[in-house]
Amino acid sequence: MILVSDVFGKTPALIKLSEELNARIIVDPYNGVNMNFKNEAEAYSYFMEQVGLETYLSKLLEVIESIDTISTLIGFSIGASIIWKLSEKSSVKNIERGICYYGSQIRNFKEVNPSFEVELIFPKKESHFDVLELQSELSRKQNVKIIKTPYLHGFMNLYSTNYSQTGYVEHLNWLRLNSSY
Repeated sequence: MILVSDVFGKTPALIKLSEELNARIIVDPYNGVNMNFKNEAEAYSYFMEQVGLETYLSKLLEVIESIDTISTLIGFSIGASIIWKLSEKSSVKNIERGICYYGSQIRNFKEVNPSFEVELIFPKKESHFDVLELQSELSRKQNVKIIKTPYLHGFMNLYSTNYSQTGYVEHLNWLRLNSSY
């Protein structure tokens, strides 16, 4: 199992989650450095200015090409969005599944047709787009399963204003039951 971080990167909370799930690898945009962002706006702005989606996708691809076992990817926010983009690459052979939490940038890549199974876990709403409309559109694709939660974007991240202890525990247990690698 490989965790793919959001714009906060590799934080103590993400490390704890990786230990809870026995994840072997954490991929993050900042090479393992804890950036200690004050809030989501600061983290997002830094990510977009200093890293960007394509660079982060390249980093994930490098990690995947370096492993020789079949793995499940679990991504959060921007990490979920790059898993979605990665899923269209038929050259990726050692990923059996992607679990994508609140990947809001996925709305900009609706043309993607995943080559492996992808579970898209959406929040109950997003401020920038209609979640139900996007779910409806993507649910028609092969290899896509949609799960809608009653929680908000960031509910799995202790550092998010939308963090939900209830949602975190519920999905931690769900991940333990539903992710095999």
